[in-house]
Amino acid sequence: MSLFLATLLAGLFLTIVGGLLVWNHSLIGSSARAGLRSGWAAGLLFGSAAGWFIWRISQLGESDLIFVQTPQPIMAGFAVLAVLAFIYAPDFLAVRGGSALMLLSAEPLLNSAYMEYQYPQRLLLVSAVYSGLCLALYLAAAPYRLRDFLGWLFQAPGRPRWLGGGLLLYGLATAIAAFTY
Repeated sequence: MSLFLATLLAGLFLTIVGGLLVWNHSLIGSSARAGLRSGWAAGLLFGSAAGWFIWRISQLGESDLIFVQTPQPIMAGFAVLAVLAFIYAPDFLAVRGGSALMLLSAEPLLNSAYMEYQYPQRLLLVSAVYSGLCLALYLAAAPYRLRDFLGWLFQAPGRPRWLGGGLLLYGLATAIAAFTY
């Protein structure tokens, strides 16, 4: 992935999320709260993360396969674990899936900015990705905290607008920075 594309995609994502929060329609808050325990959202987010992770395992090289000759046993084991997570741990599986997607997407985003010291504006992308990584690790360990945060955020009408305004401005700055490479 090129630095331009990585920066543009991250900027557009932040701009869309910020724009939705600035709009602050009642549908946004109710959908965000309902999506935490939604089976549909869990299937989409956690299923995508599991599929991406299993694909990544299939790409392991010979030096990574210490105990087995091929990656198929490891792939099958993680596929079984993903199915068992849907059965035995369905609460907040969408939050964990979103966290896993953030962790998986960090590598191509950060690799695009690696050793690109001549572009200081790349730090907008890198800062957003590392902030997302910290948030993903925290929410993967305590996904109920997102429920608490969303309850607090949508309790007063000004809070989502302030957060959304900050995300919108940062996303626009990041998207604009993509065109300066």
